[in-house]
Amino acid sequence: MAEKRPLILVTNDDGYEAQGISSLVETLKDLGNIVVFAPDRPRSGMSCAITSNTPLYSELVKETDNIKWYACNGTPVDCVKLALNEFMPYKPDLVVSGINHGSNAGISVLYSGTVGAAIEGCIFNVPSVAVSLCNHQSDPDFSTACRIARKVAMKVLEEGLPRGICLNVNIPEGEVKGIKIATQTQGKWVNEYFKMQDEMGRDIFRMTGNFENWEGNNHNSDEWALANGYAAIVPVKIDMTAYDFIPHLQQWEFQQSYSK
Repeated sequence: MAEKRPLILVTNDDGYEAQGISSLVETLKDLGNIVVFAPDRPRSGMSCAITSNTPLYSELVKETDNIKWYACNGTPVDCVKLALNEFMPYKPDLVVSGINHGSNAGISVLYSGTVGAAIEGCIFNVPSVAVSLCNHQSDPDFSTACRIARKVAMKVLEEGLPRGICLNVNIPEGEVKGIKIATQTQGKWVNEYFKMQDEMGRDIFRMTGNFENWEGNNHNSDEWALANGYAAIVPVKIDMTAYDFIPHLQQWEFQQSYSK
């Protein structure tokens, strides 16, 4: 009996027509059977958003190399939810989200639709990986990012991931010295909006900004790794509980009775 090939769900937040997802599918297609289920247009910055008040629909937009490509009108998380609930022939062995056009390192992990999709796969207890290239152009060179994405995917298929943990992989532009296992850089975006006026004279605000790095000398952080020519892999937990703060919080005496 022939060995069953792994089943891989591929998604993104840049839309099914983005070069990043096409490059990713091309580099993964010999590792297993692939189903692509991605937004019908760019949905960057959606984080873990879901669509609750509008019906979702999907369309089989193409089928190449026995790979079915579905486009969905929802968010990246919607795509993973709908695919896993209704369209996958059985539970996949791997979810890969990307390759994103632009970095998702540092605090951007909280805003990223690419990472949100991987987190959703993780919630379904499917080993999941988000992959991003630190280049916002529509047609960058994805060759190095693809090699790293393939290496990570192969290892995850072989080793699996613990329940509740997915991987956030970011790759710098240009030559890559290697891969570093890193931590999420502490910092925030500043100067986040550019003010201008529309044709009606109203003030409008376009998103821009700079990342303010609070730990520039932390050689274990993902931003340091990227700035120094390394790809960064950060394990991300879906359990956001601050366990170390619970003993202190318990001293606030919230647990008294309020029955009176």
